Amino acid sequence: MTRPILGRRALLAAAALLPAAPALAQTRTITDALGREVVVKQRPERVVTCFNYEEFTAIAGLNGWQRVVGMNRVVWEGWRPAIFSRYRALIPALATLPDVGNTDEGTFAAEKVIGLRPDLVMMPAWTWAAAETARNQIAAAGIPILVFDYNAQTLERHLSSTRAIGAAMGETDRAEQLAQRYQRNIEDILNRSAQAGGPKPRAYIELGQGGAAVIGNSYPPVTMWGRIFEMLGAQNIAAGRIPGNYGPIPAEAVLASDPQFVFIGASSWTGRPNAVRTGYDVPPEVTRASLGPYAQRPGWAGLSAIRAGELHAMEHGLCRTLFDDTAALYMARRFHPGAFADDDPVAVLADYHARFLPVPFSGTWMLPWRT
Repeated sequence: MTRPILGRRALLAAAALLPAAPALAQTRTITDALGREVVVKQRPERVVTCFNYEEFTAIAGLNGWQRVVGMNRVVWEGWRPAIFSRYRALIPALATLPDVGNTDEGTFAAEKVIGLRPDLVMMPAWTWAAAETARNQIAAAGIPILVFDYNAQTLERHLSSTRAIGAAMGETDRAEQLAQRYQRNIEDILNRSAQAGGPKPRAYIELGQGGAAVIGNSYPPVTMWGRIFEMLGAQNIAAGRIPGNYGPIPAEAVLASDPQFVFIGASSWTGRPNAVRTGYDVPPEVTRASLGPYAQRPGWAGLSAIRAGELHAMEHGLCRTLFDDTAALYMARRFHPGAFADDDPVAVLADYHARFLPVPFSGTWMLPWRT
């Protein structure tokens, strides 16, 4: 959803507040994740960015935030406040940066963006798709829009998104280092998974926001966790059962499919007392206590996954990121233990923090229900 269309007079008035268009010599062209050629200033000084804030931080660094004038607050501050608060302590501007809204709540609006007088807007592909009217208004005001897409969960989109953000923020070397790290790790995981052979493991993932009493979303092979399953050669029991990019599948379908591996998406959500808990401040025993009720669901005791101890908590925020290779490594290690016996995905995640993120690594991010 978007806000009502602005009147022509209001749009023209807002556009008049923007700086004069830069001379051609002061601009450059960047190819974004959708393959669009976007003309931007040599150094954008007023940036609005709408998602993947940890990726933005890894690429642009803390100094990059000095040029951010607006953000979609709810997807970080609202969805994962425990993580947001750690970054706010290092980036004081996060406490007061204006909110441009979110398409899921119908609060994203062109006038909010235009009023901030940005010289660049960076948005995820799902905002681009959901806010056609608003983004056309922003473009009509002379503001370039660069689209990134980590949700597609493809190597190509991850790399193109990283390089586009790096180019826009003047951090091409750091972006290339991140892109090459991700490509190297993912290709190694996929190659070793393919070489491991054997039958496809039957796998199921469910979002654990509501706890075991609520059937949470699962993901088909086209996006996010479902795409990771597909890349790893797993048989996703949600395939063909979800019409869109995510949604629940019936309890009886899970029982009939008898998954050999079950992953529950967890996080540090606020206002979700029954959720499976993971994150910086969460010890393993708390994660396991919140995961345990899933093993007690009707009929689940007979599932192959439960009987074999293959019920797992996975930090949902590990998906659609530049460090989701760690989640893929964890899953691959469960699917093919012989091929990945010497790998430690948690150590890889800790190393990523040490090298690219300003916050220290701690807490619980992925683990099995049984020790």
